[in-house]
Amino acid sequence: MAPISSRRSGYSRRAQYNLFTGYVIAGIGALIGAILLALSFFQPHLFGGLRGVAQDGVSPATEAASTVRTGSKGFWDTISGYYRAGSKNADLKREMEIARIRLAEAEAVKRENLHLKGLLKLQGAEREPVAVARLVSSSASSTRRFAYLGAGSSEGVAIGMPVRSPRGIVGRILEVGSDSSRVLLLTDTESILPVRRANDEVVAFAEGRGDGLIRIRLINLGINPLKPGDVFVTSGAGGYYPPGIAVAILTETTDDGGVARIISDPAATDYVSVEPIYEPEAVLGAETPIERELTD
Repeated sequence: MAPISSRRSGYSRRAQYNLFTGYVIAGIGALIGAILLALSFFQPHLFGGLRGVAQDGVSPATEAASTVRTGSKGFWDTISGYYRAGSKNADLKREMEIARIRLAEAEAVKRENLHLKGLLKLQGAEREPVAVARLVSSSASSTRRFAYLGAGSSEGVAIGMPVRSPRGIVGRILEVGSDSSRVLLLTDTESILPVRRANDEVVAFAEGRGDGLIRIRLINLGINPLKPGDVFVTSGAGGYYPPGIAVAILTETTDDGGVARIISDPAATDYVSVEPIYEPEAVLGAETPIERELTD
């Protein structure tokens, strides 16, 4: 007797029916597929509804997948941006620091230009200055108040010549070298300057106190007419300074005058002009005793 695995289907009627049914179903499926393929070529719009239904069925899943993908991308971008923020902030800080430095330099150039323009206005006046130079330094701790000027006899500077800035009187030349000079400031204890109140003819003397302030002493004693805020200018007496140049502003009153602060602070002055003596005959009186010689 032959084994069961080698038997043909003809031995079992049920097997024959199953095989026949499979062939029929396969043929029907192939026929339907051929018909659908032909319709898709000649009338593709017939399957639009079916495609829409299929798309609607899978759209929730695709939307969820897209949301997850987008969210994960944004999450990683946030993390990477957080780690890059430190270096970016450091770069911005460096750029801002450089910008502040450039701005400060521009402001310094602007202020220097204003000083130079003020000196040019002084040069445009009737009295032509002898020299325009930088005020190199000034004493602050000593009881004597001097400043040093970067111009000397080679530029025509001479003893006794007044020194002024765009704001007002600074002092007068005390010693002269070939390329530098020493200036006796208004606040020095040896400085005495005839002044008057700007809005009337109240005359006085401005004497240096050696502490950065000057003392205003009235010539005509009696009732003190001065009050804080009064502005004093040169009177022209003495022959050194021309009249009408700003000197000081009164800060407090005393029995015989008051105490004032100078308008042209040497510590805040860059460039100054040296002008000729207002009355040349006063040159002989300008020979003030010198404590030490000024070397070149």
